Amino acid sequence: MDADSKTRISKYLSYLLRHHPEAAGLKLDEHGWAVITELIAAVRKKYPLNESLLEEIVQTDEKQRYAFSEDHQRIRANQGHSIPVDVELTEAVPPEFLYHGTAEKSVEKILEEGLKPMGRLYVHLSKDPSTAVKVGQRHGKPAVFLVRSEDMYRDGFRFFLSSNQVWLIPQVPAWYLVRFL
Repeated sequence: MDADSKTRISKYLSYLLRHHPEAAGLKLDEHGWAVITELIAAVRKKYPLNESLLEEIVQTDEKQRYAFSEDHQRIRANQGHSIPVDVELTEAVPPEFLYHGTAEKSVEKILEEGLKPMGRLYVHLSKDPSTAVKVGQRHGKPAVFLVRSEDMYRDGFRFFLSSNQVWLIPQVPAWYLVRFL
């Protein structure tokens, strides 16, 4: 299977596991897990998928978007949900600074209102500016904010670290942001 086809399937997996499982008749449990055989059957209505290809997509995903359960019978998205699920995030002490990538067109509003999850459950933050630039480029000309995460943590904000090392927080008030790029 060519790379473009795998990308289309991966995007559809993300759509189902993070946003609209009902679009394919899929059911997720309260922690976002889908039974693999049910997921494959749901995806097959639109794209060719089997366990081997699913394994390959999960293992080669550079952002590590998906995780298999320990018994390898279920799968879920690691973060980025717009539907209410508890992906059992680990609360963690953040580094001094984290970064958020966005589009240049969003800068003014962010400086006024801070960072909001925009239809997702959490704001996504990166541990390095280069990752934030890549995220921002998906939306146009990139802009990057430095988040004074250590100060936020000291002020009582709770940070979570997903299994694929994305930092998550419900919001970031504007006064903790510094324009980085």
